[in-house]
Amino acid sequence: MSQADLLAQDPVFQLKGSMLAITVMELAHNDLERLDAQLTEKVAQAPAFFSNTPLVLALDKLPEGEGQLDLAELMAVCRRHGLRTLAIRACRESDVAAAEALDLPVLPPSGARERPLDPAPKKVEEKPAEPEHKPSRIVTTPVRGGQQIYAQGADLIVLAPVSAGAELLADGNIHVYAPMRGRALAGIKGNAKARIFCQQMGAEMLSIAGHYKVAEDLRRDPLWGDAVQVSLSGDVLNITRL
Repeated sequence: MSQADLLAQDPVFQLKGSMLAITVMELAHNDLERLDAQLTEKVAQAPAFFSNTPLVLALDKLPEGEGQLDLAELMAVCRRHGLRTLAIRACRESDVAAAEALDLPVLPPSGARERPLDPAPKKVEEKPAEPEHKPSRIVTTPVRGGQQIYAQGADLIVLAPVSAGAELLADGNIHVYAPMRGRALAGIKGNAKARIFCQQMGAEMLSIAGHYKVAEDLRRDPLWGDAVQVSLSGDVLNITRL
């Protein structure tokens, strides 16, 4: 076999799964002027959070009769505020056509169920179900800015400081027994019963099951800098003293 044949068989790429935090913006009205103004106010509260933030535009909740949406202009408004559109979620044909014209991926509407591709799928041998909860992931070294640590199907326990710009993700609870200055996202697959425990709350963002508070909100809390636990009640994050 020649060197050229060996080179041709050498893989050029690998496809890997990745757990990324992506913001979804659900549009309630087709009013780009008001959207621009309200985004300006929101960005002023948390400028770092809106810097090059990956975004999915959810257009499937727009009321009927709101008129044709200028998708290109909507993306431009978001881009001016640091939101980078990766895809849209839509059901109206006009929105889907506009996305295709812009070479933008279209995701199914919220709550849409996948339909089987094969009307008579072949029976496959079932694999044993993965345990719902794995042993806690324990981190004993400082988490630096730019690092992301994910505890899949488990709690995350950090025994060292978490710097600004670092991100902690867990399907279960998050415990930080040191100063917490980065982002902590617990229950990221929808577990509303997850909690966050901080020995010293100084976080850029705290989130449970997609509901979050950023630093500007957290700094106004009387427990800023104290030992706290964070839980979710409905759509509201509750911060209480430990």
